[in-house]
Amino acid sequence: MRKRVLLAIAVAIGLASPILWAQQKKALEVYFVDVEGGQSTLFVSPSGQSLLVDTGWAGPRDAGRIASIAKLAGVSQIDYLVLTHYHGDHAGGVVELAGLIPIKNFVDHGPSQEETRNVPQTYAAYLKVRGEGQHILAKPGDKIPIPGIDVQVISSAAETITKPLPGAGAANPLCTNFVPKDETLDPLVGGENKQSVGMVISLGKFRLGDYGDLTWNKEHDLACPNNLIGALDVYVVSHHGQDISSQPMLVQAEHPRVAIMDNGAKKGGAVATFETLKSSPGLEDLWQLHYAVDAGDHNMPEQFIANQGTGGTAATGVPDEGAVNYIQLTARPDGSFTVKNSRNGFHKDYAPKR
Repeated sequence: MRKRVLLAIAVAIGLASPILWAQQKKALEVYFVDVEGGQSTLFVSPSGQSLLVDTGWAGPRDAGRIASIAKLAGVSQIDYLVLTHYHGDHAGGVVELAGLIPIKNFVDHGPSQEETRNVPQTYAAYLKVRGEGQHILAKPGDKIPIPGIDVQVISSAAETITKPLPGAGAANPLCTNFVPKDETLDPLVGGENKQSVGMVISLGKFRLGDYGDLTWNKEHDLACPNNLIGALDVYVVSHHGQDISSQPMLVQAEHPRVAIMDNGAKKGGAVATFETLKSSPGLEDLWQLHYAVDAGDHNMPEQFIANQGTGGTAATGVPDEGAVNYIQLTARPDGSFTVKNSRNGFHKDYAPKR
């Protein structure tokens, strides 16, 4: 009798394992790497192909962190690297990273449009690395061909899509409150930031928006007079949570269920952005890569914050070497997803929308 029971259990495990394995393989894994106030986000599709968005700061620290996360995710090469733009906190680490892990395809907005903050040097170094792989020029409306997921380019080279994505296009009543910013007064705002490659990445019913450092006025073009993006499940907070992006009429029209902010301790995480996010209809949670020092009580409870230290990267790139925690997201075709904080293991499941 005992042998029959054990045999039945073994058979059940044998039948269940392929089913469980198949369910896991249908997931999209996303890792938000801590590059302390810059950006680097690794996507691993159900087909096993990898998409890396940005490479953090120059030097061995961020490249090493990205390579470690790639190893953790079972990634042996970067199939597609998207550089949203050429500021040092987004593109600085590309040379060091290419020395640690092969990169096959390079996606960008085209030539650099800024002469400040060592952007020409960063761009020149990138071009040398890019020459060793395949180059794809991102254009609004194009797709990046990754099997198993849909990667739609919605902005690039200071242009945005002009037609709504499937299911989008509703009139946006919030547009009457739009006040443009004079981007000509700040070369950092009006230069590379507005060139950002923005994307909507989907797996079945799950949708995530990542727009790099797209600027306030360019966000308006996506939101008004009609919402060209539609509803999102996850919004990667633009520009690290600085208040020169994430304008309310775009964020609130997209109704994200979860926002993930790739801020540093002393970079991004503006109070105005926290208020925009927390007042967005339907937002369930905001997750942060760092505690935002200047935001005070606007920060989320500690279980939603990957790195609690008050050091971190300022605009100078001064690092807090002890902060190495990341946020992981697992998305499924039915629209459900899970977000996990590597620092404390805290995770939360989000059911499919009804």
